[in-house]
Amino acid sequence: MIGMASAHTPRAGRTPAGPRPGLRERKKIQTRQAIRRAAYRLFAEQGYDATPVDRIAEAADVSPSTVFRYFPTKEDIVLTDEYDEAMAAGVRDRPPGEPPISSLRRVLIDMAGRLTGDEREEMLTRLTLIRQVPALRARMGEGMARTGIMLGEVLAERSGRSPEDFEVRVLVGAVLGALQEAVFHGIAHHGVETVEESVDRALDMLARGLPL
Repeated sequence: MIGMASAHTPRAGRTPAGPRPGLRERKKIQTRQAIRRAAYRLFAEQGYDATPVDRIAEAADVSPSTVFRYFPTKEDIVLTDEYDEAMAAGVRDRPPGEPPISSLRRVLIDMAGRLTGDEREEMLTRLTLIRQVPALRARMGEGMARTGIMLGEVLAERSGRSPEDFEVRVLVGAVLGALQEAVFHGIAHHGVETVEESVDRALDMLARGLPL
């Protein structure tokens, strides 16, 4: 998702868009999920900063080295996700000639609609942690940069431009800025407006030329 790092690994039993992975891959996914769930439970109980990696490993019934094999840092447990590649594939599949903001808006709405209840709760937990923990907000910038590179490549393909084209880079920067603000707004006003509604609203503003 926007601002997070890609794990290049699909979720258990399915990818966000694609075939069911093999047995070995599913076991890796299950281990990754067990680590995440244990971490989120401990973060909720005792706080992010007060939760060491060895305690997460113990709760997930794996070794600390296994945690670091899947997540090089504690921040990566929260920041790593599998959505960037699905987003890129979705934009590539949109009709040729469709405005880029419209393509991205449709893809993100569709991806949000496919989330299960548990996946939606996990996403909200992660985004809330990023908003609240300074170390995670700082690292979020790295994921945002990687997402920007991916998005620039996809939009450049669709427009016949270079990813380094000035207009492509400005568009990507505007999209990422709008999405980051929308995500944090949705978390802050959860119950009044969902994250999905905030994202849709932000992209609609971009599509209409940022009217005030």
